[in-house]
Amino acid sequence: MAEHGDERARAEIDGTALVVLAGDLTAQDVDAVVNAANEQLAHGGGVAAALARAGGPEVQRESDAWLDRHGPLGPGDAAVTTAGAMPAQMIVHVVGPRYRDQQDNEGLLRQAVRAALDAAREHGASSVALPAISTGVFGYPAQEAAPVIAQTCAAWLGEEPGTVREIRLVALDAGGADLFVGGLPEG
Repeated sequence: MAEHGDERARAEIDGTALVVLAGDLTAQDVDAVVNAANEQLAHGGGVAAALARAGGPEVQRESDAWLDRHGPLGPGDAAVTTAGAMPAQMIVHVVGPRYRDQQDNEGLLRQAVRAALDAAREHGASSVALPAISTGVFGYPAQEAAPVIAQTCAAWLGEEPGTVREIRLVALDAGGADLFVGGLPEG
């Protein structure tokens, strides 16, 4: 049973658990939590603000230092910082798409999810928790984004067997969590 949330569904993919939870992303006892960040790593609202509050001031300090060294975070890139006071060891920051007509929103969202999972793996994470990236101030409709995120995680696990033991898809409430369930593999 996954900790710190109401488990809504589970799929096993090549020996790795893909779990959907309704719960608090900041309370997940995993190696890495994913932040739906902006390009400037300014954690002022939504998931980013919640992670920065829970992690403490070192999260923003490390984010600022990363930005000073590397410049703005671009699509397909990930920044990794401490998770501070949270149970997780690290935060993987990725920028999802700002939802717009006439752009490949789905492709950009898949790119962000893959960047997060790749960075977590490269930093030794064996467990990762992700929110519904881009569904807050970036305006991606949650009913469209959540299944894409779940499908991308499942596909990544099929391509990277054995690299992580668990991926958690975490929404604040049951309704949000159930949107992830639609993207899980059948069976």
